[in-house]
Amino acid sequence: MNTNVKRIILSVMGVLVGGISVGIFKLAAFGVDPFQSLMSGLDALIPIDFGTLYVIVNAVLLIFALVFDRHYINIATFINLFLLGYVVEFSYATLLGIFPAAGMLVRCVALVVGFVILCLASSLYITADLGVSTYDAIALVMSNKWKLGKFKYIRIVTDLACILLGVGSYLLSGGEAKVILTFVGVGTIMTAFFMGPLIDLFNRKISQPLLYGRKG
Repeated sequence: MNTNVKRIILSVMGVLVGGISVGIFKLAAFGVDPFQSLMSGLDALIPIDFGTLYVIVNAVLLIFALVFDRHYINIATFINLFLLGYVVEFSYATLLGIFPAAGMLVRCVALVVGFVILCLASSLYITADLGVSTYDAIALVMSNKWKLGKFKYIRIVTDLACILLGVGSYLLSGGEAKVILTFVGVGTIMTAFFMGPLIDLFNRKISQPLLYGRKG
């Protein structure tokens, strides 16, 4: 199969599978990923519609990527922006239909499965190199363009920064500290510390071999 065709397939698969993984994460209800924790905090602090706020934040990140390395803005970026939300909504509604009152065991399994699938999905479309989400572009620019360190470590730093900014924004809004647990939980911590390294592993063991074939 032509490499360009493989890249398109990997890119679309990455975005679709990523949407499904977020739906699984929502079923687990152990906290959202770092970027969504940032958005939750900003939503509490800034008195505008969430949809509008989401567009504004992504527009700022998009400008960042376009200024410093527009290579990361491509078809997958816009598939992510316009399709991801619908996939998340559909997958979450489907899972709620199957598990209308998910117990602790189901939630724990969903947490692990959702995390692994999210990392695999991110690896697929990053390796496809047809654009990434506006947030993913930050760590890639810092790692590959600015040479500040390996991607897996830069990603940990950016994820932790998102969590801290989200929590700080929420507290500045006057929100109750206990509510923070609704969007910052064990799932958030898992993604912050282990998503970068696991994406790096999947890049080498799965995504790159799928795209270029196994060496030897």
